[in-house]
Formats: sequence, structure tokens, C-alpha cells
Amino acid sequence: MTIIDSQVHAYEANTPKRPWHNVPNWPDHVTGDEMVTAMDKVGVDGAIFISAFTMYRYDASYAVEVQRAHPTRFGLVKPVDPDNPALDDVVAEWKQTPGTVGIRIMLTKEAKRAPDDPGLDRIARAAVRHDFPVNILCWDNLDAGTALIDRHPATRFILDHLGILQPRVPPAPPEPWAELPKVLALARRPNVVIKVSGACTLSQTPYPFADIWDPLARIFDAWGFERCLWGTDWTRAFAVVNYEQAVKPFLETDRLSATERAMLMGGACAKAYRWSPAKP
Repeated sequence: MTIIDSQVHAYEANTPKRPWHNVPNWPDHVTGDEMVTAMDKVGVDGAIFISAFTMYRYDASYAVEVQRAHPTRFGLVKPVDPDNPALDDVVAEWKQTPGTVGIRIMLTKEAKRAPDDPGLDRIARAAVRHDFPVNILCWDNLDAGTALIDRHPATRFILDHLGILQPRVPPAPPEPWAELPKVLALARRPNVVIKVSGACTLSQTPYPFADIWDPLARIFDAWGFERCLWGTDWTRAFAVVNYEQAVKPFLETDRLSATERAMLMGGACAKAYRWSPAKP
């Protein structure tokens, strides 16, 4: 099967050439070359490279450099600024950039953006015009994300990280799956698929994180495997799991059939982004 990680972040060291906006609890660097090495070690064929908002905000130039160096391995997604009056031009230019597969909206409470912000609607409409899916990060703000999805039934949305707030450091919160009922209800919207990314960070048990499978089974039942996109969310998940630990539980669990595993770990992602890595 073709394995596609639906969410990775790579970045270079913090230098004056391309300074970071924030300094998170991530490694000093996980370059594109280093990301490919990590993927090769565990048999991941390709990945959706989400330009790291934490470091680079709306500048995806590093992601473009990495894709140019590894054109068969990465599809690119960049965050789009709802306040940019030229955002349609930004999306149009992104569409013409080699390797691009989507755009992203940051709709966390931390962003302090009203659910009915007109800039969000402009991004959703631009995505339709330029035939991009919209990744939406609303993991502590699911009601606002749901409202946006409902306002734009013609837009293809990809819900980041299960729609559930995930820790940057261990341990997992006392009730990591508290928002699960809202996530299950969202499955009724036909214009959205869900990233099963970062799930291992919600585990309250050590590797291989056996306690994630019962709540994930409820997500698989509600959404269907064709709408579930496995991913690691590495390097955001770095302080909780290493890359191999975020991959192997899904490869080795007996809770998935071979057909389900192939769809979860690559088929659904290829369908949602209309992209697959080129194999030699």
C-alpha cells in the first residue's frame, strides 16, 4: 500500500535569513532532508507538508524549497491570512506553485477571530474557485469551525487533528476525548473529511498507546474510512512521540483490516488532496 502522512511540519534552524515568529518546544531543526530520512526509516512514501504557522506564519517559502528538493515526496499546504485584502491573488499564485495541494485556516480560540469573520468566508470561496481543499484547525473551537463548514457546502474541508485539542507535552489531559460527541456529529456534513493526526498524543498509556483505539473506532464508524486521513502531526508531537512511534501503532494494530489500513494510511488522503507521491 502507499502510505501518506497527512500532516508533517519541517523547518530549518532559526536564523536571521528566515527568522521564526515563535520558538516552540520542537527540535532546533527538522529540515526537509531530515523529514525524508525519518519517513524512509519507517516506510512512509509521502506526506502533506503543512507550512509551520508557529514559525513562519503565512510565509510558505521554506516548504516550497523542500518540495523543489523532494518533488515526489511532498504535497504542500499553506495557511492563508483572512485579513489580507489580496487573499484571492495569494490563493491563485499558490495554485500555480508546483506541488501545492491545499490551503489552511487557523481558527483556534488563540487566534481570537470571530466565527463569522468575512475573511474566513473569502478564503472558503477562493478555495472553490481555485479547486483547493481547506484545512481547518479549530480544535478548541469546534463550534466556530462547524459554522464555517455549514456556511460553505461547496467547499471541501479537511478537519485537522480530529478536531480535538492535543497536548504539546505529556501527559494527555484527564478527559482527552471530551469533544468526541461534537466530532461524531460533524461527520454528517458531506463536505468535510477528518485527519486522524496526532492521535497518539491523546493516549494516557505508554507506547503503543492501546487506549486510543476505542474512541478511534467510533470516529471510523461515524466518518467511514474513506473520509479518515491518518497522520503523525510531527514535529508538533515531538515532545510526546517520536516519528516511528507515531507510525508503527497504525501499521501493527490488529484493530484494522488490511483494506481499512490501506485506506486510512494513504487512500483517503490521496482522494482528499487529489495527490499521491510518485514512486520510483
